[in-house]
Amino acid sequence: MRQLELEIITAEPSVGVLTASAYREQLATLLAGDLNFHGQNSAYASHTYHAFPAKFPPQLPRRFIESLTAPGDIVLDPMAGSGTTIVEAFLNGRHGIGMDLDPLALQLGRVKTTPLNVEAAAEVGFAVIREAQELCQKQPHTLQEQLDQRFKPEERAFIDYWFSPAVQLELIALLSEIERTEDPKIRAFLELVFSAIIITKSGGVSLARDLAHTRPHRVSDKASRSALVEFSKRLKKNLESATELSFDMPAPHFIHGNAMALPLPDDKVDLIVTSPPYASNAIDYMRAHKFSLVWFGHTLQQLSDLRSQYIGHDAVQGFNLLPLPNAVQEIVEAVAQVDSKKSQTLHRYYSEATCFLSEMCRVLKPGRAAIVVVGSSVMRGIDTQTDRCLAEIGKAIGFTGATIAVRRLDRDKRMMPARNREKAATSLIEARMHEEYIIAFYKG
Repeated sequence: MRQLELEIITAEPSVGVLTASAYREQLATLLAGDLNFHGQNSAYASHTYHAFPAKFPPQLPRRFIESLTAPGDIVLDPMAGSGTTIVEAFLNGRHGIGMDLDPLALQLGRVKTTPLNVEAAAEVGFAVIREAQELCQKQPHTLQEQLDQRFKPEERAFIDYWFSPAVQLELIALLSEIERTEDPKIRAFLELVFSAIIITKSGGVSLARDLAHTRPHRVSDKASRSALVEFSKRLKKNLESATELSFDMPAPHFIHGNAMALPLPDDKVDLIVTSPPYASNAIDYMRAHKFSLVWFGHTLQQLSDLRSQYIGHDAVQGFNLLPLPNAVQEIVEAVAQVDSKKSQTLHRYYSEATCFLSEMCRVLKPGRAAIVVVGSSVMRGIDTQTDRCLAEIGKAIGFTGATIAVRRLDRDKRMMPARNREKAATSLIEARMHEEYIIAFYKG
């Protein structure tokens, strides 16, 4: 892959960097502190623009960014997801680089770090609502024709299944007006508002329930919500948040690509804060995101092909399984005793981890840290011990240290699968949803 050509890559070293011993001491202090962040306000700046499954609170990357980097330093998230790390780098005057395969994640990150002329965006946004409302009242047949012409049969069937006829007309009216917006920044902002009314934990204006679950299900008697009304509510909310972004902040870079092949030179990144997917698609981001992406013109086949490239995918045919450290191989073999197919999936995941951790180690400056936030997965009743296994892999590929901290989750404030209250006391799957691990890798 061609290396990213950025001025920031050749930037001068930051001023006031900690000595090696002081840096490691500071890192240890951060890991020993309260990493739960319960009761703290995470609804500031653009963090509230759009729901996203299992994202970590902004206070987490901010703590490491403020303490371990200086203004002008490079902060990388190679699996950017909702863009939380890059937003915090942006807000704190660092150069952020975010990378992801998910087109919605990339748009989310770009919009969340793009300051707007809020007055102009409000004027355009509410004009979109007025025009869309008029289209729905006066030209429903024209909108129906647009729906029929815009989508191929498979995507049309998808929309018919998940969206009521009335909501379909409102959504196509909104989208057609958004697409007429001349300013690309405002258009991208409004597209994200559009997506945000579809992808919520309860499924927004769709007929879906629990879009954070591996398999969202259709609810035929779900109370109808007007897309026009919901768009207006979300627009007002996001416009309020947009006022907290400044044009003086260094613009980040977002790259479409895989974390296993970073288009960056060696030894240039000052800090990495990231969170890889769960093994075996325990939280399947694409199953939720396709609810919006189909409206934006992606075919279901394209999205399926893209999903197969995701880290944590369960397909193993044709995938190069790598040798693993003994402690990791033992976990894979334990799963194999119960389910050989699942063990292959787990082997793929830890092979992918070997690749992305190797790349992270390569691009990170010596004497700096990579913060990796992970949740454990359960396969056939066996804890995959993701934190311990990633720590072992990290040390095997070149990191000189790996320290693990635990943080408790506030599930009520995260977009997570619905809990099984009956099995909560005994279920390993339920237990994993209450905590996650922070692994600090140090490059000596």
